[in-house]
Amino acid sequence: MGTVTKQAPVAVVAIGGNSLITDNKNPGVPHQWDAVRETASYVAEMVAEGWSVVITHGNGPQVGFILRRNELASPEVHPTPLDLIVADTQGSIGFMLQQALSNEFHRRAIERQCITLVTQVLVDADDPAFASPNKPIGGFMDEASARNFEKDGWQVVEDAGRGWRRVVASPEPYAIVEEKAIEQAVQLGWIVVAVGGGGIPVVRNSKGELRSVYAVIDKDRASSLLASRIDADLFLISTGVEQVALHFGKPNQTLLHRMTEAEAERYMAEGHFAPGSMKPKIEACIRYLRQSTKPHAAAIITNPANLGRALRGETGTRIVRNGE
Repeated sequence: MGTVTKQAPVAVVAIGGNSLITDNKNPGVPHQWDAVRETASYVAEMVAEGWSVVITHGNGPQVGFILRRNELASPEVHPTPLDLIVADTQGSIGFMLQQALSNEFHRRAIERQCITLVTQVLVDADDPAFASPNKPIGGFMDEASARNFEKDGWQVVEDAGRGWRRVVASPEPYAIVEEKAIEQAVQLGWIVVAVGGGGIPVVRNSKGELRSVYAVIDKDRASSLLASRIDADLFLISTGVEQVALHFGKPNQTLLHRMTEAEAERYMAEGHFAPGSMKPKIEACIRYLRQSTKPHAAAIITNPANLGRALRGETGTRIVRNGE
């Protein structure tokens, strides 16, 4: 595997945790493998066309499964803390992507390999998010069960009439501890899986030592930060829809093929993008564009099956700087 030339364009591809579970009625590992292999085939197509790729991924459903295992196993074994749960999912999902991509590269006779880097992301210990936890994790439950979790130090909230859930803080990421290692690995030709689940949130104590904090980081925010910090040419968010839409799900729904930062901000102000789904993705794309030094940086939102077509400009939603 030779070193990638400096001319090779770099893309950060953010894959949603829910895209690894395409059928909520069949969330088991064999079905997750099917989804990962399908996604890997689309990423391999990008690599075949000359892209260097860094893959990030969500882990929401997988974290929920591990939390539930904690509950069921509590009479027998110690619980797994949240930082180790995120690390566990970085390893397991990264392994699945590594193997699936290695097989795709073998099938296509592409001389590339994939590695996973367990990634820590720095947050501010004084971030206001710690005073107002609002990121739901784990499954839904009734109020009585939720109140029992309060006894163990959890905060719980009622979630949009669907039941009660635990919540943790979601602070802003401001630095990626393993940033240089990721950047150097890309330069050496590796396909890298990093910042899984938004990264393991850490702070530095008074001695300058890294210490985990009880929180989760938004995957799209962390991916956007990574894309700008390693100076990626493209930030691509792979999600559940082919294109971003105005008036989503309504009779007057309008698909967006292209928009500028200013247009994206205006649409957000008008309430077109839901806070729990599309809005954080649009915000992450805008952040990347503002922080990137690349003159023609772009962001794309589409679904896994259309990565190739979106790169060719045939579908997806491309977000560009004002004036482009």
